[in-house]
Amino acid sequence: MPILRFDWNTLYNELSGCLKCRLCEQRTNVVVSDGPPNAEIMFIGEGPGREEDEQGVPFVGAAGRLFNILLEEAGLKREDVYICNIVKCRPPQNRDPFPDEAEACLPYLRAQIALVRPKVIVCLGRIAAKYVYDNDIQISKQRGQVKKKGLFYVIPTYHPAALLRRQEYTNDFVYDLCSARKLLERIKNGEEV
Repeated sequence: MPILRFDWNTLYNELSGCLKCRLCEQRTNVVVSDGPPNAEIMFIGEGPGREEDEQGVPFVGAAGRLFNILLEEAGLKREDVYICNIVKCRPPQNRDPFPDEAEACLPYLRAQIALVRPKVIVCLGRIAAKYVYDNDIQISKQRGQVKKKGLFYVIPTYHPAALLRRQEYTNDFVYDLCSARKLLERIKNGEEV
């Protein structure tokens, strides 16, 4: 189904019964998104973890709680941003989604982007950045670099789960979130980006 045929009801209906890849076999919930459908900043992660699968909401586990704190530190509020993932069902043992799993979900992600129409997209981690920013991303080298993609700007950064393992990434992560907020302000003020 082409992206333009999706509306929110169609998207949710298709996702609720999706059987397009093996990830549907063990899911508890399809994890679609969190946040307002007209948000100006969209955050995209790789896929739901155990707590997200149980609750049906993205970024509610330990990484999500840290994400919420760091969002506020960067001057953003979770209730003002749209959060989703590349894949909508939890990969077993929180492994990276396989390419065929990601490809099965990408039409849904494209529909979410088309429906929300964000001005800025922040890719959380290498997997999200691979599918949205650059297939050959090296997150440690390219994080924070803004790229124009169609009608929006994309910024890759670390995944919040990486910050739980490597606290030294935290300042860079917050800096990237601040950059996303400032980029949005410049866009809204009609300034050159």
